[in-house]
Amino acid sequence: MESAIATDTFFTRLLAAKGSPLLIAGPCSAETEEQVLTTAKGLVALGKIDLFRAGIWKPRTRPGSFEGVGVGGLRWLRRVKEETGLPVTVEVATPRHVEDALAYGVDVLWIGARTTVNPFAVQELADALAGTNVPVMVKNPVNPDVALWAGALERLERAGTTQLAAIHRGFSTFAPSRYRNAPTWQLAIELKTRFPQIPLICDPSHIGGRRDLLLPIAQKALDLDYDGLMIETHPDPDRALSDAEQQVTPQRLGEILAELKYRYRSSDNADYLNKAEELRQKMDVADREIIEALARRMSLVEELAEYKKENNVKILQLDRWNEIFTSRLQWAGKLRVNEKFVAELYKLIHLESIRKQTEIMQRPE
Repeated sequence: MESAIATDTFFTRLLAAKGSPLLIAGPCSAETEEQVLTTAKGLVALGKIDLFRAGIWKPRTRPGSFEGVGVGGLRWLRRVKEETGLPVTVEVATPRHVEDALAYGVDVLWIGARTTVNPFAVQELADALAGTNVPVMVKNPVNPDVALWAGALERLERAGTTQLAAIHRGFSTFAPSRYRNAPTWQLAIELKTRFPQIPLICDPSHIGGRRDLLLPIAQKALDLDYDGLMIETHPDPDRALSDAEQQVTPQRLGEILAELKYRYRSSDNADYLNKAEELRQKMDVADREIIEALARRMSLVEELAEYKKENNVKILQLDRWNEIFTSRLQWAGKLRVNEKFVAELYKLIHLESIRKQTEIMQRPE
């Protein structure tokens, strides 16, 4: 089925008019009317913010902590619109949230990571949104699953919500990480290749979980050609009722934005174009050589598998694998190639080698 996702949307119009990435900011949670309005006015003074965000409903991982002010906070957001002119956005997780937010004139809705992970919940929201065509941003699911993220966008589209954007806020992981949520950039890039017409926005606050990580994460997102940033701001971050460690003041946000480098997608400079084309042609040759080398290696794997079969020898030779894994990383280090990258590459090569050998072992005599 041909995609019905709109290309002329709230998001794309802002991008076209601005000529630079979208900037979304505001507190993790709306706490008081004064806090919300103070934050909004501080952001307006920066002259760069396109959309004001605030959480109204904030169910936490465990009960007992601050879980949002609820519907009452929507009145504060309406004042933000009236007094600053900024459009506003809130997270919704139930059809009732959708109804209440739209009743108070919320301009854009977003679906959070804990909701995106549940197709039943996403479908309920998609049905509740049918006929409204309100702009909706969809955060990636908590777990690293592009199919769930794509599925949420597709459910909304099929229900008639075509003004869509995606928010990359990182993924939960059991592996040690300096990040609150591992960025796993390749998954966001994969989503962008599937839906090139949907703007991709980075949420450095939830990826980093710390103020000192906001700038490098935001810079990497811009270097990867993201369409916008969502950064949490609060007039007194240390006293915030939720996610205090990752929020910054509007003033600090202005400093971060001033430090960011906005790079061009390309260049019209003739010298650059000629040199880039020359290097790309050389990379094409190198890639062809890599593929040919892989083909030679797999041919040798097949030959070895036939020999093992003839001599009734098992596929997996753990000592040999350990020898390969160790020596290849040493070779990589000497040639100044990233050893972690080479380790991942050889894990894939080993899996393919086992697959090929298994196929040959299972062939009938």
